[in-house]
Amino acid sequence: MEWRVETPALAELYERSKRHIYNPSDFPWDELRPEDFTPEQRVGIMYWYAVLANFDGSGPAVFAKATIHAFEQHAEDPIRKCFFSITRDEMNHEECCQRVIQKLVPGGPLDFSPTTDLERAAVNNIEWLYHNGGRYWKGYGESLNKYPLSVLFTSFMMGEVASSTLFFGMSKKATHPVFREIFKKVGQDEARHLAICLKILENDWPGLTSEHKTLITKQLRAGFVFLSMILWEPPNQFWEIPDYFLANHRVLVQHARDGGLGVLTYDEQAENWRLALARVRAMVEAWG
Repeated sequence: MEWRVETPALAELYERSKRHIYNPSDFPWDELRPEDFTPEQRVGIMYWYAVLANFDGSGPAVFAKATIHAFEQHAEDPIRKCFFSITRDEMNHEECCQRVIQKLVPGGPLDFSPTTDLERAAVNNIEWLYHNGGRYWKGYGESLNKYPLSVLFTSFMMGEVASSTLFFGMSKKATHPVFREIFKKVGQDEARHLAICLKILENDWPGLTSEHKTLITKQLRAGFVFLSMILWEPPNQFWEIPDYFLANHRVLVQHARDGGLGVLTYDEQAENWRLALARVRAMVEAWG
């Protein structure tokens, strides 16, 4: 029963989250008609959103755990509220994945019966993603009581920097109004999440030990490796996937691109990561 405010900027970010609130149900879903896409494009778009859902599906749970942890640690009130706001945003993002997938491939991504080689390849890849998501979730849960929040959320910062610019880029390239609206809103959320992460890091960084700083460097790499699955292509580290995974992934993502989803090219995604890494480097170098 305390509402201590030590960081007014975080309180303002929570207020901004309330002003940015939206309802995914209000998007023009009637304009997303399965018959406007080829069967291959429907599977490709379903697959891309299933890849995104591997992250956004864990998002509400990740930040719900962080919200509870912030209460247990008696963190200042704006931190608790900001984590709650991210939990709500991530639930919206997951709902967007759900609605697109169910609209184009009812029962997707896993509760339908694949009948073509492309559909079977998509389901197989998605099951591998789900397996790896479970490994990540277990590690995250075990780390909450080991490290300061600033250390834990460094890996999220890497993703927020890259995804905020990526989704705004996709909103411009997407040719369908539903996809444009989704990416515009999600990009706005991710930019605010980044501001929250940065403010928490800014507060905690001066008191971090050299051990914590080493761990933060590892977290930055872990964030890059993990999130490259959706923001670029998965590097060899961490991901337990078969040799054929990446070839199938590229074919499926190209079908999504052909369907007007606005997926950036390989080179455009690489450039997006380069810019994100440069921004993150400038931030962390300031704190040693």
